[in-house]
Amino acid sequence: MKDEILNKAGFMFLNFGFKSVTMDDIAKELGISKKTIYKYFGNKEELVDESTEYVHVQINNIITSITSKGYNPIKENFEIKKMFKELFKNSKTSPMYQLKKYYPKTYAKLIDREWCMFSDCVQSNLTRGIEEKLYRAELDIDVVSRFYFSIVFGIHEEDYHNHEKYDLAQLEEAALEYHTRAIATEEGLKVLIEQLNNLNKDA
Repeated sequence: MKDEILNKAGFMFLNFGFKSVTMDDIAKELGISKKTIYKYFGNKEELVDESTEYVHVQINNIITSITSKGYNPIKENFEIKKMFKELFKNSKTSPMYQLKKYYPKTYAKLIDREWCMFSDCVQSNLTRGIEEKLYRAELDIDVVSRFYFSIVFGIHEEDYHNHEKYDLAQLEEAALEYHTRAIATEEGLKVLIEQLNNLNKDA
């Protein structure tokens, strides 16, 4: 039951907001009493904390399954981005922005976990990209991964949801294109253009 609560709560927080979703909302969605939720979690803050960790693990598992498919490094990044786009397709605001604003302690812990996962994933991708001659050989992998982390999480930390012209998924895609163009070889740019064309077809 606890995992069911974490799964449902995590999904609802991501899609409808950490502040607006109540314990009553979660109980109603699960068809259980609020008392059952409090059997496992002392308060909403505790549920937010554990559900974000639960979702983090699920996302990490999905990323691992994507990276095991043997895509070239540029296509791999676009497949991961596609997963995030699907995951947050109903989000009206950035979950990270809300978490930072309303649950700063949980946010701080999440950032530490995210950096470890992000760093491992991006550095592995960069290493393979250099080996496959899609990324430039002289890249400083640690610096590039930190730059990209700053861009991606900078998008999620900003109050973009108050500006109708900004769409979170489009900003993330723009960040990925910017990142790839900065590090790609001529061959890598050809692969990038192919991925961007595929995005336009799917739009």
